[in-house]
Amino acid sequence: MNSSPDTASCNLDTEFGRFVLHGFKEAATGLEHAALAVGNLATGEPVLARLHSECLTGDAFHSLHCDCGKQLQAALAAIAAEGRGVLLYLRQEGRGIGLLNKIRAYQLQEEGADTVDANRMLGLPDDARDYGFAAGMLARMGVGKVRLLTNNPAKVNALVAHGIDVVERLPLEVGKTRRNAAYMATKAARMNHLLGVRAA
Repeated sequence: MNSSPDTASCNLDTEFGRFVLHGFKEAATGLEHAALAVGNLATGEPVLARLHSECLTGDAFHSLHCDCGKQLQAALAAIAAEGRGVLLYLRQEGRGIGLLNKIRAYQLQEEGADTVDANRMLGLPDDARDYGFAAGMLARMGVGKVRLLTNNPAKVNALVAHGIDVVERLPLEVGKTRRNAAYMATKAARMNHLLGVRAA
C-alpha cells in the first residue's frame, strides 16, 4: 500500500509472527485506525479477516468482563497461522460510545443492568459502531472478498452493504468464563451474536 498523508506502514514483529502494520486516519472523525496484515492481500482471492473494535479494558488490561482480549489474540494467531489475512483494529471503544461512557456503563452493570440496558440508561445506542471506514480500509489494501472471523452478523451485513463480499463467516468463540457469562448471554439474546460456548 502506497503511503499518503493519511496512511503509514511498517513491519511489526509480534508474539504471533511478523505483520505489516498499516495506519489510516479517518478524515471525518480524526480517528486513527490500524490494520495488521500478512501475505499478499490483493490476489482477488478471499482474505481471512477480523474487524476488532478497540477495548482498552479487555485488550490491554485483560479484563474478565468481556471476551475482547481473547478474541484479539485468537484472531491474530489464526491470521498468522493462515499466512495471509488482515485484522482491522478500529478505534470504536465501548461499541462506539467511548471510554468514559463505557466506564459509566460498567458501573451500571455492577448495579444489575446488562450491557444493553446500561447503554440505554445513559441515553446511548446499543451499538454505535460504523463499519463504512473499515470497508474502505480493506478496499485500499486490495481486499474485496473476506472470510470474516466474527460472531456478529451485523458486521457481515455492514461489510456487504459497503461493497465487501463476505464469502464465509467463521466463528470466534473464545474467552467465555463464569465471570462474563451474563455478558455473553446478553450478546446472544439481545444483540443477535451467534454464540454457543459454555463457560470455562
